[in-house]
Amino acid sequence: MKTRRAINISTDDIPRYQQVKDYIIDRINSGAWQPGMKIDSEAELVAATGVSRMTVNRALRELTAEGRLTRMQGSGTFVAEQKPQSALLEIHSIAQEIRERGGKYSCEIHSLQEEKARPDLARAMSLAPYSTVYHSVIVHKDNGVPIQLSSRFINPKIAPDYLKQDFTTITPNEYLLSLAPITSVEHVIEALIAEPWVRDLLEINSAEPCLALHRKTWVGEVIATCSTFYYPGSRYTLGGRFTPPSAGSIGIS
Repeated sequence: MKTRRAINISTDDIPRYQQVKDYIIDRINSGAWQPGMKIDSEAELVAATGVSRMTVNRALRELTAEGRLTRMQGSGTFVAEQKPQSALLEIHSIAQEIRERGGKYSCEIHSLQEEKARPDLARAMSLAPYSTVYHSVIVHKDNGVPIQLSSRFINPKIAPDYLKQDFTTITPNEYLLSLAPITSVEHVIEALIAEPWVRDLLEINSAEPCLALHRKTWVGEVIATCSTFYYPGSRYTLGGRFTPPSAGSIGIS
């Protein structure tokens, strides 16, 4: 077993388990422990940090819950692979996101057709029931692995030539933004076990949760799109940051 001189775990205001967490995170951030690499055992961490095994165990449990580590019974503890994060408060091209982080973008078009809006969809888009809408279902992939399934309904008034586009060369998002600027966006997120057809297209099993982002966009006063984007929970995260207009506008209730 390799040996390492114990680090100086002090008795200041930082709890010992947090100092062990910081020690592990420092080794990850420095590149000493790469994603997918097995880290030191609990016994080795005890020897390296000079704290109790209970303290090390707590640090490992918390880092696992935070998504920094993965623990596999009988195999040990590993540095978690970091999942890409999609911007929540902004609208970006999924193809651009993948390429910017060094991936290879591709897609499969499963549906691109004219449909009649069901009453619930018609209400959501402020249309008369059974009005014509355009519908696309596209799986977006990173290095051949599905990471997003988009089911998008489009108001033909906003994009009359939507069905004529080749969405293997331009994403629906890129095309729609080229037509008219979006003036308002509504986002709603939920975690769910996806329907079978969604699981099949995303190539996930029946136990894996999905993140579903429901998005509605407006161009002026007209609702342009009503969409749902499904992300496999094990492959993707959603996040965002915003600046409020003033500190005094934030309240806790």
